[in-house]
Amino acid sequence: MKIQNKKIAIIGGGPGGLTLARLLQLKGIAVKVYERDIHKDVRLQGGALDLHTDSGLAALTKAGLMDAFKANYRPEAGLIRVVDGQLQIHFDEHQQGKKQTFGDDDHRPEIDRGPLRQILLSSLEPDTVVWNSHLLSMERTEDGWKLVFENGHTAAADLVIGADGANSKVRPFVTPVQPYWTGITMLEGSLKDGAKTAPVISELLKGGKMFGYGKAQTLIVSSKGNGSFGFMASFKSSEQWAKESGIDFKDNQQVLAWFKREFSAWSPAWWELFESPDTVFIPRPQYCMPLDQRWEANADITLLGDAAHWMPPFAGEGVNMAMLDALQLSEALTNPAFNDTRQAIAFYEQQMFARFAKIGQATLFNTKWMHQPNALKDMLAMFGKNKPQQAVFFMKYLMQINVIPFIRRMLGWAPVQEVFH
Repeated sequence: MKIQNKKIAIIGGGPGGLTLARLLQLKGIAVKVYERDIHKDVRLQGGALDLHTDSGLAALTKAGLMDAFKANYRPEAGLIRVVDGQLQIHFDEHQQGKKQTFGDDDHRPEIDRGPLRQILLSSLEPDTVVWNSHLLSMERTEDGWKLVFENGHTAAADLVIGADGANSKVRPFVTPVQPYWTGITMLEGSLKDGAKTAPVISELLKGGKMFGYGKAQTLIVSSKGNGSFGFMASFKSSEQWAKESGIDFKDNQQVLAWFKREFSAWSPAWWELFESPDTVFIPRPQYCMPLDQRWEANADITLLGDAAHWMPPFAGEGVNMAMLDALQLSEALTNPAFNDTRQAIAFYEQQMFARFAKIGQATLFNTKWMHQPNALKDMLAMFGKNKPQQAVFFMKYLMQINVIPFIRRMLGWAPVQEVFH
């Protein structure tokens, strides 16, 4: 199979799309990445990402970028504290430390999204990324695909890879399958100058990450290398909560009033995260693609990352899945054992479907227990030293992730699309 002469268009310049571009270029394949941002510094990148040995780090290793990663990751950012709503510490990796190192299966080093993006961008050939290219529409032509962008420009492609996230414009050309509502909304916040703006939270964070649990509500705070904090408050809600709440999310006093009301059992110290007029809030209703999704492989289009398998973030798998997608797709497309791109894409997609079915199930398991009244107990059972409690928790995990899905498959039943009320 020869793809050297094909025009390959990757839609989306996130970690998945950029990783794929790097891996293909290492194999001598020409590729263009079409990214909607006007330039690389136009917007603040998201929070810290933990990369996993068998996925995100495996892709970076294959891309020859591990030295750059090790020069930019933040060892302290992966240290976790688990607290309750009153900020009482129940588990503290700052005290006991982490023993994992590179190469260990459980090692999950953290890097800010901005530096990771810069590592990937710097590894690409000049002019690989076409900025200010927000995909507006696309259509099949006799020779392949015509891409139409919001700025009025067009481009031609023989092979289109949708790496354009949860609200992918490419996905409808691959499958009509829609995501389902999980019953959870996440209010994402970004806070500048955390040490000054939120001194109590900053002292507890110590440059790491903090998980707060209480009353079926979760609040996770992570530090960034530039001194800012990213945080997300997640809770059960109606699907249209962001509209039905009547909150103007650009009015921080309204958001603070909501937090005081809905998280009334939590310590006022948490208010620090919401009081600054500079904090940016984005409500994010949480959806998940069906775990048994399938589609017939095409010869000229496919998907990776959230465009392929959107799911909640509560297992830290999103970026890792996207980067592993990129690795497996690059290997399939350049594997001489396949006669054509349809065979290569079909092989990649079958791997991706199987992987998502399992990881998506684990993600939903976490989403459920993290929004139950006993979430703190479950978190401590997972991380703590009480072996009987830990055994009970992992037994529940195995039942939900392996045993019950296996039984349902044997009976010909679809996976449960559970909505967490």
